[in-house]
Amino acid sequence: MKTFVVLSVIFLGLSGAAAVTHLLQYFYTASSGIPHFPEFVTVGVLDGQPFTYYDSKIKKESPKQDWMAKSEGALYWDRQTRASIADEQIFKGNIEFVKQRLNETGGVHVYQEMYGCEWDTETNNVTGYDQLGYDGEDLLAFDLKTETWIAPKQQAVITKQKYDSDRALSARQKNYFTHICPEWLKKYLNYSGSSLRRTVLPSVSFLQKSSSSPITCHATGFYPHKAKLFWRKDGKELHEGVNRGEILPNNDGTLQISADLDLSSVKPEDWRSYDCMFQLCGVNKDIITRLDRAVIRTNEGNSLFMIIHMILALGVLAVITVIDFELMLSFIHIEH
Repeated sequence: MKTFVVLSVIFLGLSGAAAVTHLLQYFYTASSGIPHFPEFVTVGVLDGQPFTYYDSKIKKESPKQDWMAKSEGALYWDRQTRASIADEQIFKGNIEFVKQRLNETGGVHVYQEMYGCEWDTETNNVTGYDQLGYDGEDLLAFDLKTETWIAPKQQAVITKQKYDSDRALSARQKNYFTHICPEWLKKYLNYSGSSLRRTVLPSVSFLQKSSSSPITCHATGFYPHKAKLFWRKDGKELHEGVNRGEILPNNDGTLQISADLDLSSVKPEDWRSYDCMFQLCGVNKDIITRLDRAVIRTNEGNSLFMIIHMILALGVLAVITVIDFELMLSFIHIEH
């Protein structure tokens, strides 16, 4: 499990019964090699609900929720459009630079950033994060507590050291995550009113890319974001052989989550001992789906499908095998 996934589970997982937390996130995605798909997309997400959107085809930042459209006027949207256009150029430059350094001239490639803040209404504690990546490998992550950058691979140390030595950069990061981001989070919560207090249960299904691949339990269409999905055997939660995914937004304002289970060493006749359990905060009844080979949906032989699915979900932070180079960070987004 990559660093991003682990941190995402921390931010998006079930919280204590007494705590009420809210999460503001932004997803920036630059891609190449995908016909008819925008080369750059940004999505703002509040408590798992997309509320702003921009892409390189429409060239305009726009609201995704009625409450957002009613709350901000033309000045706000013009400002955010200009910021997103500037970010688009930065991200396009970064993905092309990385491709050249890795000698990659074709194929599908994705460069992304995910950043945001979480506010605990009970303790008033605020947590922020910023993560960068490319094609599924960790690149860099900002540690707000130490005001330093984390480089998961040795090749990223040079870039990390440069960013760490830039005290003005660290100060801007700290100010954004401790002041600007939570202020906007609270403002957007006020805009949303009661729309974020709904509860929606998901549909649960089993997916398998090929007959030799892990089996994916996929829950989609739920809300709010405080949810948990896990595999069980004979009623007991499994940890070994399980790969949990992060919670991702759907385009209708609901959410999805998945968990993979490797059953390659288990005989098919023993699969009946396994099930998948979904839990949603505030709902007493769990959704338990028993594994049945007959209902598994497969996608044999289509390797591109999973890549496009990740991009469309707009929540996967792909992160990079870093060589000794520097990427330009975008701090235009500190306005929201």
